[in-house]
Amino acid sequence: MADGRVLAQLHFGREDAERDVTEGLLLRGGFLPNAAYRGALSGRKMLIIGRKGAGKSAICMQLMAADGARAHNGGKVLVTPDEAAGEEIRRFELQGLPGDSAKALIWRYVFAVHAARHIVAHAKGTHDGGNRLDSVKALGRFLKQNGESADGVPGGGGGGRLGERLAQGARGLQTSLSLEAFGVKASVDLAQSPSEGVRAARQLEVVEQGVARAFADLGCDGDVHAPLLLMVDQLEQVWSAEPDSNSMVIGLLLAAKHAASLYGRSVRFLLFLRADIYDSLSFGEGDKFHGDELRIGWTEQALRDLALARARASAGAALSEEQLWNELFPETVGGEETATYLFRRCLPRPRDAIQFLNACQETAWLEHGRDRITEADVEQAGRQFSAWKLKDLSSEYLVAHPFLKNLFPLFQNTGYAVTRAALAGRFEAAAESLHHDFPAYAHALTLSGVIDVLYGVGFLGVRRGNGVVFAGADDLPVQPHETEFHIHACFRAALGATSPFDLRPYEPQLADARIASGSFSPETSGFTARNRDDRLLQQLGRSCHSILAQVGRAVTLTPDVGDEIRRQINRVLDDVNRIPPGAASSMGVNVDEYLLATAHYFSALAAQLLASGLDDTTGAGGVAHRIEEEARRLRRAAGGSLGSSGNSSGP
Repeated sequence: MADGRVLAQLHFGREDAERDVTEGLLLRGGFLPNAAYRGALSGRKMLIIGRKGAGKSAICMQLMAADGARAHNGGKVLVTPDEAAGEEIRRFELQGLPGDSAKALIWRYVFAVHAARHIVAHAKGTHDGGNRLDSVKALGRFLKQNGESADGVPGGGGGGRLGERLAQGARGLQTSLSLEAFGVKASVDLAQSPSEGVRAARQLEVVEQGVARAFADLGCDGDVHAPLLLMVDQLEQVWSAEPDSNSMVIGLLLAAKHAASLYGRSVRFLLFLRADIYDSLSFGEGDKFHGDELRIGWTEQALRDLALARARASAGAALSEEQLWNELFPETVGGEETATYLFRRCLPRPRDAIQFLNACQETAWLEHGRDRITEADVEQAGRQFSAWKLKDLSSEYLVAHPFLKNLFPLFQNTGYAVTRAALAGRFEAAAESLHHDFPAYAHALTLSGVIDVLYGVGFLGVRRGNGVVFAGADDLPVQPHETEFHIHACFRAALGATSPFDLRPYEPQLADARIASGSFSPETSGFTARNRDDRLLQQLGRSCHSILAQVGRAVTLTPDVGDEIRRQINRVLDDVNRIPPGAASSMGVNVDEYLLATAHYFSALAAQLLASGLDDTTGAGGVAHRIEEEARRLRRAAGGSLGSSGNSSGP
């Protein structure tokens, strides 16, 4: 890289799509078209579902803002309810109709009004003489008579204006809309309706038929030009885990399905829903929406592609992948390829990746004034990022799982691999307090309930075969027979759970400066003692190799746990290999004490391994027993008679 200006320019964008559009990065090549975008653009899918930060709003903003052959170039309407609008929908009721059906009517009214306003403006601006058609003029009169005039900005769906319109529309449906524009006098023609709900449905049908008729008269069937694109986003801003909120969302789904069928190819609907909200819904017609669903998923490679696209959008199109990951970023972090290191420590969604990447850039450039990011910068940013994400997770699920934050202490300052048995002991100690603080959720605050919640939100993964699976990568929920869970790497630093189990690392016993420099003078006396010292040290080496072999044979042992044990045993081996044959006494090493201290460490290691709950079912039991067996062997060797090897037992 020529100079430090590239790092100064490097920016991976904003966490929210709205600011990304405002500042231009999203439209300068920072948007990565994915399956969800292609499905939305093609009209094949109506429901775009994803976790918070997965890119739902980015797709929505791209469709709203982008022009050109590849973009949707028809009319566009974006509805983003604020709290006032959400309150109107949640409170909307009609005598004679269940809550879901009543709220479907108010959503259908919103869609019909937006479609009518689009038609009136579209007929005037696009179709020569279209505004003189009777069906179009009728829509104009209807809008004016009901305070929904088309003289505003088409598609103005957010803010208080939508709330005011919803309040007015709700009153009209609950009492009577002005339908004279369609030749209907509500007080006369609808007076015989058996209930408030039936009367509202009949009024709405008159309006919808008027809209459909105008589309047909104009020939707007999706062939001459693109259909009206009507999108609903950010519903989570007005959702709570209450029945009326769920009815609001169910009503939206039912209304969109009905309107899509009624208006045909004249209108396309796109609903952007958070996965936890959609998955919490239960209603009779839910199975009819599977064909409309498209869930946003991100792989490590997709996040790499996104990072490069955004880096190029900010620092220049000439930036290569090699320059990004080998020059601006360090090639490796902690012995792991940098991009893999970064994206393994993110939940698989763009918002997390953007935040982590920006944190690395800001740590290096703003905080330390460097012209490239170092390994230390990534590690420092990673600790900050982990703290952010742990806090964000509890905020993301505050409505559905308000107790989530109170579960995190169960995993603090311990290993990131935890068994069902170990978690049961921790949960038992905390259960009374949790039930006291969250009595309404006592039914969910059981061991299996807590595991299901922590797996569902992405905090815990479950060991399956030789890998660990997290929610989203596998649709299968946690099974009763599954016993081993792992904290996601995203949260480990914040919890102080950076090793697979609560392990005290081996501290080298040899700190003499002569060892480090290699300057020592073996003595020529004490031949017998020196041979005994060498045999004892050789025994220690054999014990290490025996433990390593047992780890290799434990095929069901969690790979991370096995790697950590190997790391510590190899540190023991490295330490003992620093003592050349015949040099122990000249280096001031008391070999008996050395072996006893190492045996004590082995015993502690075995105890920590078993205390972590990693038992025989995980392969850890056999390893722990072998470690303890080698500890006993070393103690016998150190306590044996002069010249004895102490190796009286088998390997």
